[in-house]
Amino acid sequence: MYKVVIAEDFKMVREVFENAIRQAQGYEISASFGSAYEAVEYIKGNKVDLVIMDVLIPGSMNGLEASSIIKEVSPQTKIIIVTSMPEMTYIDKARKIGVESFWYKEVQEQPILEIITRTMNGESVYPIKKMKVKLGEAEPEEFTETEKTVLRELVAGKSNKEIAESMMIEENTVKWHIRNLIQKTGYHTRLELALNARHLGLIISD
Repeated sequence: MYKVVIAEDFKMVREVFENAIRQAQGYEISASFGSAYEAVEYIKGNKVDLVIMDVLIPGSMNGLEASSIIKEVSPQTKIIIVTSMPEMTYIDKARKIGVESFWYKEVQEQPILEIITRTMNGESVYPIKKMKVKLGEAEPEEFTETEKTVLRELVAGKSNKEIAESMMIEENTVKWHIRNLIQKTGYHTRLELALNARHLGLIISD
């Protein structure tokens, strides 16, 4: 019998996961929490086979930070990251941590129960396509890696000088990248660019 822990702050979504586990043969819910920290503390003292972990979850750590700790204290525990946000770095970060599978709540290419079964059978299941959200007139794939970094710093509220110092580049280079981002997206100001990137969930502050 596989023991499952759920970490999801939204009660309705947490109940969906709980019902899916109850309907599946060979699985049982060991614990269900509204924070990632509680899940981590529970796993430190209990054997858990699978964790279903939301990324944006209130508390002292987010789902990716919690997953990293879980992989350190209990490497055999499999993790499925779930999110409704198209943040550009989540999938890459999850892979780097060693998270087995990743599921978009809004897209649902496969039902969560199918993802659970495939994960426990040894597969690593990630979305075939990332969530498609346009930033103004541009697809996120149109941005260079440097532009994405500048955009992240911009969303954090940093000035051109602060961005330049953080990225160790010239301030004029920062201005050039911001102009390119504004041109690609069709927005008129850096504030409009930053606010929309944050509102759409493409950039989530750490």
